[in-house]
Amino acid sequence: MRRPRLPRPSLVMLPNGFTLGSLFFGIFAIVAASRGEHVRAGWYIVTAGFLDMFDGRIARATNTGSRFGEELDSLVDAISFGVAPALMMYFAELNRTGWDWIFVWLFVACAVMRLARFNVEQAGKSKVFFQGLPSPAAGGTLATYYWFSQTELYQQTAIGDLPWQSILRFLMVALAFLMISPVPYPAWPRFSLRNWYGAFGVLVFVAVIVGMFFLPKEFFFPLGVLYVATGIVVAIVRGLFDMPSPFTSEEDDEYEDDEGPAAAFATAPAADRRPDDHHRRRRHRTRRDRGGPDQGAPEGPTP
Repeated sequence: MRRPRLPRPSLVMLPNGFTLGSLFFGIFAIVAASRGEHVRAGWYIVTAGFLDMFDGRIARATNTGSRFGEELDSLVDAISFGVAPALMMYFAELNRTGWDWIFVWLFVACAVMRLARFNVEQAGKSKVFFQGLPSPAAGGTLATYYWFSQTELYQQTAIGDLPWQSILRFLMVALAFLMISPVPYPAWPRFSLRNWYGAFGVLVFVAVIVGMFFLPKEFFFPLGVLYVATGIVVAIVRGLFDMPSPFTSEEDDEYEDDEGPAAAFATAPAADRRPDDHHRRRRHRTRRDRGGPDQGAPEGPTP
């Protein structure tokens, strides 16, 4: 019996290295915010978001996805997109009065519950929608709000006359409850030129890169608000037309498998596999080699 070919240890560590890089920039954002460097803190959280977007794709490309990677990614997301942006707002504004820190607790609590629900209900499944606002989108939108509030474009909007500190609390509450809501949010499409959805993903990615270099402070927060509004509009349309739930086939950036349990088994390390899986596969091959029903032979005694 041939032993299964396992990926090289260097390839196994590659996606986890991207995940730990996301953690590095999440912690760096907290340190920068504590020093009053809020613009830099926003950049660090945006960088953590880019690393988080690629770790799952690299795991699938190198066939190194595992349960360990899923759990590590969720724990890092809780820090980089839950704790870090909330503390960034705390050091920027919420540390001025006695009980404003409760908004930090609320945002982090909802981010943690959202990730725990994802691990229980959606991790390891092929998906097109997330249930609830993804934590990287919520954290990125909150972190880039400080950028946007300091621009001239913010002063020209309908809320330009309101102080950004007042809107901050409402924004944190809204993002927090959207994370634990059942509102469906589309996943980032896979990069491909074979269909319009994949081509749209490439187009959005190019637009993000261009916006990051030319108009980062004016671009990222409106993009986050647009994504947040998209989920709400999708939920309203599905409710009005009584459409079925989209959570039966969703896609995720957190080490999802593409083909269900079979792909999860193929990409998991030997320690993560159930012992009876090998025996079932072995019995299946034995019946096939004997010319049993699996091979299309007629049932009954052989002549």
